[in-house]
Amino acid sequence: MTPPSGDSSEGPGRGAAPSSAGPVPLPAPKFATAARAALSDGRLRRNLAGATAVLRARRDAATAELDDWEELREAGRAIRDRTLLNLDSHLEELERAVTGAGGTVHWAADAAEARRIVTTLVRATGEGEVHAVRSAVAREIRLDEALERAGITVRGAGLAELVMDLDGDGRPSHPLFPALHHDRARIRDLLAGGPPGTPADLPDDPAALAGAARARLRDGVPPGGAAICGAAFLVAETGTVVLAEPGGGGRACAVLPETLICVAGIEEVVPTWADLEVFLQLLPRAAVGERTLPAISTWTGVTPGDGPAAFHLVLLDNGRTTVLADEIGRAALRCVRCAACLDVCPVYGRTGGDPYGPGLPGPIGAVLTPQVRGVESAAGASLPYASTLCGACADVCPVKIDIPDLLVHLRGRVVESRRRRPVPPPELAMMRALAWTMGDRRRHEAALRRGTRWARLLSRGGRIRRLPGLLGRWTDARDVPAPPAETFRAWWRSRARSGGTGTGAGPEAGR
Repeated sequence: MTPPSGDSSEGPGRGAAPSSAGPVPLPAPKFATAARAALSDGRLRRNLAGATAVLRARRDAATAELDDWEELREAGRAIRDRTLLNLDSHLEELERAVTGAGGTVHWAADAAEARRIVTTLVRATGEGEVHAVRSAVAREIRLDEALERAGITVRGAGLAELVMDLDGDGRPSHPLFPALHHDRARIRDLLAGGPPGTPADLPDDPAALAGAARARLRDGVPPGGAAICGAAFLVAETGTVVLAEPGGGGRACAVLPETLICVAGIEEVVPTWADLEVFLQLLPRAAVGERTLPAISTWTGVTPGDGPAAFHLVLLDNGRTTVLADEIGRAALRCVRCAACLDVCPVYGRTGGDPYGPGLPGPIGAVLTPQVRGVESAAGASLPYASTLCGACADVCPVKIDIPDLLVHLRGRVVESRRRRPVPPPELAMMRALAWTMGDRRRHEAALRRGTRWARLLSRGGRIRRLPGLLGRWTDARDVPAPPAETFRAWWRSRARSGGTGTGAGPEAGR
């Protein structure tokens, strides 16, 4: 698919030169390094474990209610695949419908262009403040940071956004529940110390916390001005934007301002309302374990005297057409952002979402972000390895994305990209040395003898506490048993020389 380039409207993006800024680079640290802080935070791990366990139980109960759950999953997979194969025609239909309903469509080839379009639209309203229903796409392009740099204050529209704003440096850990890693005591501390008028002795029961947040948010979205939101789906046949929320704070954000700007990925299109019906059954059960989401808002263009007077839809590519061209990797674009794969992932359950960078967290982020951003950077190359390949994510995915298969596919791309480097990384040099050593029996046996000798010198009480060099990363979190004094090959030969009787003790006798 070749998406339209430039702006199709009279909006600020029309006629603009293509951005040369390119995608925002991932943070420098690779996943293992970025995860160290979370792994040492017992409170975060305890909160994640408790919250994801509740979500898993609710999801299992909700999906068990339907006898045709597997048929629904298969229908969702088929619709997403069929839509992706004809994405260009569906996007053109969507643009015609949005424009016909009084809205304006902007095409953003990358994150820099999307940020520029949104910033220009907000500035055109004359407001120095914008309210936002934060979305995965906004986080992907770091929209909040761009607006803040442009002097525009961004205010969240829901409880979770309020908590994250009060948290300061905190980043959302979950696409649907950004403050999932916080317990009630932490939320109470944030609310009690933040909003004016909040009592200092605020209890930490859910009703009191919700009341305090509601009091803070009630006047937070005044009429007029501008608001930014994402989209769960875009219905091509009518140009309708669908916002599905577990909380509902975004509805006021969407209808009260004069100008509404929706930023969505091009893969979020569904052809018809009949197709949407399937996803509105899959999404709530997979996402929050409910029969329906508490707030599902839809709007089409503009209606005089009702809702925003101006509606802008920014359709973001940012590497998605590259993913679409990959016959294996395009399956990741089926994602409906339910986050079910996060709740069953043992890696996410211990690290939270921060180490995955600004894109989607969890298993789906580990396969989608490297495809969109590339696997050449240390951070991008590390994400496909942030998994145990246990397969639990594939079992719960409502649109049957085989995430483990994609992870293996991406690991192959990482290896291929490293082969092209003029100076091989230490891991590749080590693997090449191992291949050379193990390619010849005599070299292999000589290396085993020398390695065994050194390993036994390093051992204390039959265990090796610290290995040298790169191997030391293995013993940072575990020790290894000392090797036996006699290798299996040596023991086997001595057994053959003794006529097959041997000592019967085997290599373990040398421990």
